[in-house]
Amino acid sequence: MSLSDPLGDMLTRIRNGQRARKDAVNSPASRLRRNVLEVLKREGYIRGYEETVGDRGFPELNIQLKYYQGDPVISTISRISTPGRRIYSSVKDLPRVRNGLGISILSTPRGVLSDSEARDANVGGEILCKVF
Repeated sequence: MSLSDPLGDMLTRIRNGQRARKDAVNSPASRLRRNVLEVLKREGYIRGYEETVGDRGFPELNIQLKYYQGDPVISTISRISTPGRRIYSSVKDLPRVRNGLGISILSTPRGVLSDSEARDANVGGEILCKVF
């Protein structure tokens, strides 16, 4: 089965897993998904992730979700740039999520970065998703 939006699928799995109070969720592996998970781990939104081999022999990412006092750390995670509508932003126009309390994840020429890392590196790019 092919997906039209693999990153959106992973974000939905994370959102649904947190609503169901799961400790971990699985998602098919790809380089973009690993890079986005690395940003989420650096920013403290997930405990971690590891690459495993699934039942059919394909690589999967096992994502360990994070909770604080019984509530999910991620209250909102949504896709911004979709395959049908790409959203790009220069470094001076990068949006702030919830007045700086959340993050935007960008795909830049220097790799996948959070909005604060992109501002420090002075690069813009495609806004993949926002997390709060």
